[in-house]
Amino acid sequence: MAQEYDLVILGGGTGGYVAAIRASQLGLKTAIVEKAKLGGTCLHLGCIPSKALLRSAEVFATMKQSEEYGITANDIRLDFSRVQHRKNSIVERLFKGVQQLMKQGKIDVYEGTGRILGPSIFSPMPGTVSVEMNNGSENEMLIPKNVLIATGSRPRTLPGLQIDGTFVLSSDEALGLAHLPQSMIIVGGGVIGIEWASMLSDFGVEVTVIEYADTIIPTEDLEISKEMQRLLKKKGIKLITKAKVLPETLQKNEGVTISAEVNDQIKTFTAEKLLVSVGRQANVEGIGLENTDIQIENGTIATNQFYQTKESHIYAIGDVIGGLQLAHVASHEGIIAVEHIAAENPDPLDYKLVAKCIYSKPEVASVGITESEARKQGYDVKVGKFSFRAIGKALVFGEYDGFIKIVADKLTNDILGIHMIGPHVTELISEAGLAMVLDATPWEISKTIHPHPSLSEAMAEAALAVDGNSLHS
Repeated sequence: MAQEYDLVILGGGTGGYVAAIRASQLGLKTAIVEKAKLGGTCLHLGCIPSKALLRSAEVFATMKQSEEYGITANDIRLDFSRVQHRKNSIVERLFKGVQQLMKQGKIDVYEGTGRILGPSIFSPMPGTVSVEMNNGSENEMLIPKNVLIATGSRPRTLPGLQIDGTFVLSSDEALGLAHLPQSMIIVGGGVIGIEWASMLSDFGVEVTVIEYADTIIPTEDLEISKEMQRLLKKKGIKLITKAKVLPETLQKNEGVTISAEVNDQIKTFTAEKLLVSVGRQANVEGIGLENTDIQIENGTIATNQFYQTKESHIYAIGDVIGGLQLAHVASHEGIIAVEHIAAENPDPLDYKLVAKCIYSKPEVASVGITESEARKQGYDVKVGKFSFRAIGKALVFGEYDGFIKIVADKLTNDILGIHMIGPHVTELISEAGLAMVLDATPWEISKTIHPHPSLSEAMAEAALAVDGNSLHS
């Protein structure tokens, strides 16, 4: 028997389940179709498990330096099986929490693969969803007034670098490693690649990063990228930039060997395993898009500012539409889409106000545009920077590399971007985000009394530095 809904969501990841909760709050009868587990990539194969591993790596690295804090700790050993157990326990706890949220919201969850059907006896428009149930039972037929596609993405690879799960890994396979390798080549020096490089290095793995661009984390402010490069090299990580990997040279024999073209020379690299980290591709296949007029552009679903597709009753959010492939972005896109469905007149999302984070050691966080982007857009900029080396709390904490940088418009004094590298900056960035949402000026940030001692004092000092008034530099 077909079930009718106001909204059916394909995909129960962060974007999908948050959208479902908001839809429930607005009184929409809602269902989620999820072929794997609620929480999606972020909870099971991305944000949460990787950060759990990063935390264990951070603790391990800190314990090895315990004498700097006046603490002698002997026989410090890494039990990676317990590291993995802790990671899995955190994921399971959060997974149960999401399941409970679905029950509280009276949101129906169908465990299976959903496909959008074309016009049929159920509906004159495409949008009926057929669900192939995981348990092998008869397909469920869902008849929604609206559909939200939130099918996410999967790791991308390079032609010729096929993931085999043994020698050549994506981040999915790397998260499930039973044992740490002695050495790892990472192809790709973007966000995910640098997080893995930092983590593995802190665990004691010999790491080589091969990046095609001129710098690692190339979408970040150039000064941030250069500082990260300096600090990762200080940790012993080998960073090879301006390098074109040659997949045809890959050899697997009790390890991996691969060559890359670097400055017109061919260089060869060897390690126990190779991690491919070259971005993610949208999951647009197998969900029935061919039965609709939905447009695919550059491998992602095209939408308007409220996430409507060419079929006005079918919406799409998150990684499947490209853009900023971040869990918190998908959640906000989902909320906007649902509020638009419910005629709540939401404001479009301003992506310049979205904070981006890299959870390596050191951490990186940013919001707004870089100094280079600002100059290219014609702004006459002024810049304030302040180092964590002059912050008492950073010295107490034992991590004082890095800085905060504020880019402002000299004409209007508007903040254009705030960029950070250093201890716990992924927590500090929210103040920067709020400042930009409220259209604050550097002067207003400086007039906010920041507690002493705290890492946040670097924000106030950087704001003062924009006009040359920093007190401690």
